[in-house]
Amino acid sequence: MQLFETAQYEVARKAVPAQLIGGIRMTGRYQDCGKAFGTLGRKLNRHIGGKALTLYYDGEYKETDADFEPAMPVKCSLKIDGICVRELPGCEWLTLMHKGPYEELGRSYRRMFGYLRQRELKLDLPTREVYRKGPGMIFKGNPNNYLTEIQFPVAAS
Repeated sequence: MQLFETAQYEVARKAVPAQLIGGIRMTGRYQDCGKAFGTLGRKLNRHIGGKALTLYYDGEYKETDADFEPAMPVKCSLKIDGICVRELPGCEWLTLMHKGPYEELGRSYRRMFGYLRQRELKLDLPTREVYRKGPGMIFKGNPNNYLTEIQFPVAAS
C-alpha cells in the first residue's frame, strides 16, 4: 500500500459553491451505483455539466443497506422521471484526493476521519465522492490512476 505524502494528497479545507445536480437516491450496495450512473448518463445526456459524484447519507460504512445517491451536475433545472434535480448548497468542505482503485478508498476515509477527530470537527451529511478521473463509458482505464475527491462538509460550530 502506497501512502501519498505530497500536499496534493493531504486533507484541505475549501469552500465549495452551490451546485445543481440530478441524482437517483437508492439503498443497497455501493457497487450498485454503476447502473444508476448509466441511467443518469442516458437521461441527462447533453444536460450534464461536470464530473459524476455520489452523495452518502449514512456517515459510516454499510455493507448492504447503504443510503447513497449517484448524481451528475446539470447545466439547468429540468424535470426527468426518476431523477431528482435540485441544488446542493455551498459550504466549507474538508477534501482529500484519493489516487487508486475504488476498493482502496478506505485508507483515505481513515485519514479524513482522523483529521476530523484531531481537530474536534463535526461531520455534516451527506458526504461526497467526486470522480475526477475514472473508468470511461467504453474503456475501464487503469484503476491505479483513478482520482476520487472525497468531500466532507464541516458542520457549523
